[in-house]
Amino acid sequence: MKKLDEILEGVRTAAIAGHVNPDGDCAGSAMGVYLYLRDNFSQIQADVYLEGKKKEFSFIPEISAARTEAESGKIYDLLILVDVSSADRVGVAGEYIATAKRTVCIDHHVTNGGFCGENHVVPHASSTCEVLYDLMDGEKISRDCAMALYTGIVTDTGVFQYSCTTPHTMRVTAALLEKDIPFSDIVEQAFYRKTYAQNQLMGRTLMESIMLLGGKCIVGIVRQKEMKFYGLTPADMDGIVNQLRNTEGVEVAIFLYELAPQTFKVSMRSDKKVDVSKIANLFGGGGHIRAAGCTMNGSPFDVVNNLTLYIEKQLLESDGE
Repeated sequence: MKKLDEILEGVRTAAIAGHVNPDGDCAGSAMGVYLYLRDNFSQIQADVYLEGKKKEFSFIPEISAARTEAESGKIYDLLILVDVSSADRVGVAGEYIATAKRTVCIDHHVTNGGFCGENHVVPHASSTCEVLYDLMDGEKISRDCAMALYTGIVTDTGVFQYSCTTPHTMRVTAALLEKDIPFSDIVEQAFYRKTYAQNQLMGRTLMESIMLLGGKCIVGIVRQKEMKFYGLTPADMDGIVNQLRNTEGVEVAIFLYELAPQTFKVSMRSDKKVDVSKIANLFGGGGHIRAAGCTMNGSPFDVVNNLTLYIEKQLLESDGE
């Protein structure tokens, strides 16, 4: 794929957007592109769209400029989608896929089949922010842009503890640190810091979790009534599935939270033996080999029963090798 500077040649207006319920990599990559344009392409009128900006990413420079609603009928020269694996995952800027003169998708999800006019998908990359760094001119990356890119890398690698972390990831990170970014503050705010209510719900979920498949699978469930009791929303559920996965002996963690009666958002994390992206894909979702998700209908029992059927199959195949 062309470098970002080449993609931007002749562009006068651009929209930058990510996926629904943006996480650190989505927010970091969207704002990273926006700040790169701000610093180096002042002739381009750029708008960035993020559905539901999360307070833990409020430190990213100019994130307050991100729009949460699309402007109907607006036509951009270029739509840049970041960290989005499929068209139905695009957030508030989804309508621009059909109206923009050119569309580009930059991503790292293994389930991304390429749905834009131009696609640059690097499944082995730790994060979309890592992919973006390789497409940018390193000399043109400002401190603000570096902060945004570092946010995406540090969250998608679990502060460099997940298997997606590679030597190249660390080289990119080192280059970003050369920009004198407040890296320890970013890690604290983007990955570790939780509100008291979030910690309460996490503790309750861990306490009420159940072990299945001989202790190789753990399941945590949060219902709408519990979110309402603690005054929390789906945007506050980040981190619970990762904590579940840290349980000794667990190969796969499943976390469900209720979106509506009989409708659950599913997040899965695996250790070494299970490709959860394949399982999520079966139910209309996607993601990465070790981290994936989908939305499923039915009772919690039905959802977990359907998922563990495929998890158990992969575990048996792995143990038989």
